[in-house]
Amino acid sequence: MSNESSASETTPLRRPESQLSAALVANVASSNNNKHVINIANPTPALATELITNNDSNTIIEERLQGITNNNNNNNSSHINITQQQHPQQQQHQNNENMDTNKRILCRVGLDILILLLVGFPILLFFLLGDPYKRGFFCDDESLKHPFKDSTVRNWMLYIIGLVIPVGVILIVELLRSRNASVSGTGSARRYVFMSYQIPDWLVECYKKMGVFAFGAAASQLMTDIAKYSIGRLRPHFIAVCQPQMPDGSTCDNATNVGKYITDFTCKGVGSSARMLKEMRLSFPSGHSSFTFYTMVYVALYLQARMNWQGSKLLRHFLQFLFIMIAWYTALSRVSDYKHHWSDVLAGSAIGAACAVIVANYVSDLFPSKPNAKSYLPRSSQDVSQTHSTVVVTTN
Repeated sequence: MSNESSASETTPLRRPESQLSAALVANVASSNNNKHVINIANPTPALATELITNNDSNTIIEERLQGITNNNNNNNSSHINITQQQHPQQQQHQNNENMDTNKRILCRVGLDILILLLVGFPILLFFLLGDPYKRGFFCDDESLKHPFKDSTVRNWMLYIIGLVIPVGVILIVELLRSRNASVSGTGSARRYVFMSYQIPDWLVECYKKMGVFAFGAAASQLMTDIAKYSIGRLRPHFIAVCQPQMPDGSTCDNATNVGKYITDFTCKGVGSSARMLKEMRLSFPSGHSSFTFYTMVYVALYLQARMNWQGSKLLRHFLQFLFIMIAWYTALSRVSDYKHHWSDVLAGSAIGAACAVIVANYVSDLFPSKPNAKSYLPRSSQDVSQTHSTVVVTTN
């Protein structure tokens, strides 16, 4: 009797809630399974005490289970509330990041367009409002007595050569590179998303390459126009187009004007338009030559860097040779059409080719610089000291 009462009064050890809940559930299940209906008319005091103790233990267990269940329900509900509160916050944060990305893309594109306009707008001003330098001439200068002749390479041909061909080549090459990269799985992992639309990688590359190409073309043309309007060299067909007349009414046919440098004259311009009278002073350098050489040399360098088709070893070099020959023929036609002097064509070709090489190597990403490349000559006193210390350590 004393042993049973002492066992019933012992306080059970505390366990963690997870272990306690599992143990309590097991105890309740076993106690419920062990319940028997006992019909005792006259129970003994020991049996009555044991029954009371079991009932009290079951009551305590059920109360603890109820408390744990309520606690778990409260935790679950609080977790659901926190999750529901965090979901709108995460969604709002994602929306803010998307808006920032869209703004950055728009700012970059807008800045690129603004720079192109700043370089290209002076070209339009030169064309509409430019007034070339007024240079004199000698009536017996045979280089100015050539007849007027229509251009072999017309303006629409020039636009095809300088715009359609480069844009088409860049578009085709980037599409093929993107398809090959997607098939081989070697594409770039970086992706651009604008307004919930994933921009294809080939479109991004076309934007970069064409943007740099357009910037270089505008810079080359602006450099050419500055030289044209600053120098004002007369074209080989100057006398045929202008038909100069001196203040005394004489012309270059009069012997009195032979050997004289004439600056005071007016152009009769019979059969010549106002545009022709303006263009006759814009011989140096050749705009056709500079434009075609820039575009074709740039395309040749672009193919060297981006065309990686292994089907033919000579296809890329054949295309490069073809484009350079187009520029070469265009430049030669300007001399044979009496539009420019040979020195004008040479200067224009040099300007275009130099701009293409500079833009391709230092503005675009066609030929990335090697990070580990070291200069052979020191550039500052610090480099000199570092080189000297390196030599000393090496000799020791």
